[in-house]
Amino acid sequence: MAVFRVENTNVNAPPVNKNDEITLYQIGRYISSNEAAWRIFGFPIHERDPAVVQLAIHLENGQRVFFTNETAIDRAINPPKTTLTAFFELCNRADDFGAFARTLLYSQVPRYFTWTQTKHGCPKQGSPVAACLNLFKSNALGRLFTVNPRHTECFYLRLLLVNVTGPLSFQDIRKVNGQQYPTYKDACLALGLLEDDNQWECMLAEAALNCTAIQIRLLFAIVLTTCFPARAQILWENHKDSMTDDILHQHRIRCHDLTITFSDEMYNEALIAIEDLCIVIANLPLSNFGMNSPNRTASDLMNTEMNRELQYSTVEMAAIVARNVPLMNEEQRTIYDRIMLAVSAGQGGFFFLDAPGGTGKTFVISLILAEIRSNNGIALAVASSGIAATLLDGGRTAHSVFKLPLNIQNNPDAVCNIKKQSSMATVLKRCKLIIWDECTMAHKHSLEALNRTLKDIKTVTNYLAELCWSFQVISDKHFQSFHVQHTLMRSTLA
Repeated sequence: MAVFRVENTNVNAPPVNKNDEITLYQIGRYISSNEAAWRIFGFPIHERDPAVVQLAIHLENGQRVFFTNETAIDRAINPPKTTLTAFFELCNRADDFGAFARTLLYSQVPRYFTWTQTKHGCPKQGSPVAACLNLFKSNALGRLFTVNPRHTECFYLRLLLVNVTGPLSFQDIRKVNGQQYPTYKDACLALGLLEDDNQWECMLAEAALNCTAIQIRLLFAIVLTTCFPARAQILWENHKDSMTDDILHQHRIRCHDLTITFSDEMYNEALIAIEDLCIVIANLPLSNFGMNSPNRTASDLMNTEMNRELQYSTVEMAAIVARNVPLMNEEQRTIYDRIMLAVSAGQGGFFFLDAPGGTGKTFVISLILAEIRSNNGIALAVASSGIAATLLDGGRTAHSVFKLPLNIQNNPDAVCNIKKQSSMATVLKRCKLIIWDECTMAHKHSLEALNRTLKDIKTVTNYLAELCWSFQVISDKHFQSFHVQHTLMRSTLA
């Protein structure tokens, strides 16, 4: 067989699509004598045997519904029937067909009944069934749609439909030996359809011997998200101490009390950490694995930023205040009393301390920090440089604390990289005092970025100096700064 391509050589002719696949197929198709004779006699071209019927899987009132604005109410009142709801109706029939259907599994129904979009009917051909008159058996197969184990209830409903014959309803399939179970998973456990968790028990017990609590929590999260244990809550109850050991240790150090034992708050923090891991791995909360959800509103023990600011001993801080307050001169005492009055009254304020070197600015600031921390309050001490930060108890650089952008000088609309739901935002909300030492060495955009961040966290529109929930103490040391001379010659330095 030869194929010739015919083309128009006229340059003025309209362009022709050379990639016409349909035309190329028709031109290049070859029909042999065998195929021609087969088609002439009308023999079937293709066939499928046996027939496979797809069987729906959904929770109660969870079938898919298609509707328009005109049919929305009618669809809500009369939801469409599916093969699953029709199977329940078939099992509820009082005739011989219903009695026979109650002996079948869901996947066996297509062999004896046909689905007509509204109900199961009886086929009119096939081999007769001796147990039921006028019923015939075909070779059709029923196939249940697969369900991901992440969809917990639907997965266990499918498991029940594969093993339970003749259920009458969604509620009846959860009944085992006359006892009604609240969930499909509980019914599967009662029927012994799920494996026990002995292997996970042994694994976690062995991990507790040589692994840290963080590693055990990660291991437990992997088991939850990939292995789907039958009794995840019991696994947690049996091994929660080994998963919470590091939280207990941190709490003992923070409170300077080695007699502290495990508490519900510590277990809650461990559950939060495990749930965060499950969300990272599978984007699913603990409730999807049959476990109790943690209380995130009461989460403070694992807040590292909060622990950093509350780790000070109130006794030691009070001793520092009692020992050094009498050593203040008149001006230092005036500043100290004025600031502490604003803190105790919750009025807020904005203070700027400016004095030459050696006059005791750091001394006053340290006493103010100790006074607030002696009452278990939060006071942030930041500085523009790392050297200045070392002079303050708990001092850090402003870039480290407030997460300021590195190119702050080129970004007049910059904000701090602190989210409203972050641990640092919680610290700023509870903070009673913010001290920024050597503020004049920082770019003005840094203060403006902090102002925008504080207003965003507290959801206020006031300026920084008018915030009532915290205030700033700005310390300046420009008297101690070296003057920059742009026209200074190198020979002068020599």
